[in-house]
Amino acid sequence: MSLILLHWALIMGAYFNRSRKDLNWIDLQPIRATEKKSFLFSALYAACILGGRHVMKQREKFELRKPLVLWSLTLAAFSIFGAIRTGGYMMNILMTKGLKQSVCDQSFYNGPVSKFWAYAFVLSKAPELGDTLFIVLRKQKLIFLHWYHHITVLLYSWYSYKDMVAGGGWFMTMNYLVHAVMYSYYALRAAGFKISRKFAMFITLTQITQMVMGCVVNYLVYSWMQQGQECPSHVQNIVWSSLMYLSYFVLFCQFFIEAYITKTKSIAARKSQ
Repeated sequence: MSLILLHWALIMGAYFNRSRKDLNWIDLQPIRATEKKSFLFSALYAACILGGRHVMKQREKFELRKPLVLWSLTLAAFSIFGAIRTGGYMMNILMTKGLKQSVCDQSFYNGPVSKFWAYAFVLSKAPELGDTLFIVLRKQKLIFLHWYHHITVLLYSWYSYKDMVAGGGWFMTMNYLVHAVMYSYYALRAAGFKISRKFAMFITLTQITQMVMGCVVNYLVYSWMQQGQECPSHVQNIVWSSLMYLSYFVLFCQFFIEAYITKTKSIAARKSQ
């Protein structure tokens, strides 16, 4: 973990110094060196969840409103910048070179700007595990979708980045976009602003759409590979990625139904009594 934090500090310094030469040293070595450790981080994360919830049973919940606002704002700002930078790059490729090139071209991993944000994206999946700390310490409901999503995204991101697989630009850009909206919403809620329930529904719908798009991208990569066209990936990665996106799709749909349809009907029924 210390290696990741050190590398994070170095690339942030290089980026804000706006020196492309400084960014040339960014390579796959740290991710390759820690890829197997992602399983260790995931195991420690799960252990901390179980241990933390056990400890908190005997304690009063923490408010942590200000730290949560700061945490959410930080991740929102990071995601917004990431969405702008990767989104601009992907839009340019899509408009000038077409859909296939936007999916299959590995330049997303090598461009001076997109290279940084791809690297930052992968590294960010470790500190994002901190989301769960607030849920545990505030004694809020921890659903399966939350921790399952965190663990699997961390494992898959670190596993795939080293191979620079096709579709990565789409996966990362979509995630940045959704997280930009999601963490902004969390920050506003934590700060005490009243946000329409419809906006929360919108966020969940964008997450469901993201999962559908992820499956579509995987299908396109597989189809082009079968046709013998250059679209660098491998079947094992496509299978794992597709299973991951399909599981997310099912879980987010289930969450949407339970949170916004079933719950709404239950509230309406109680009011009518």
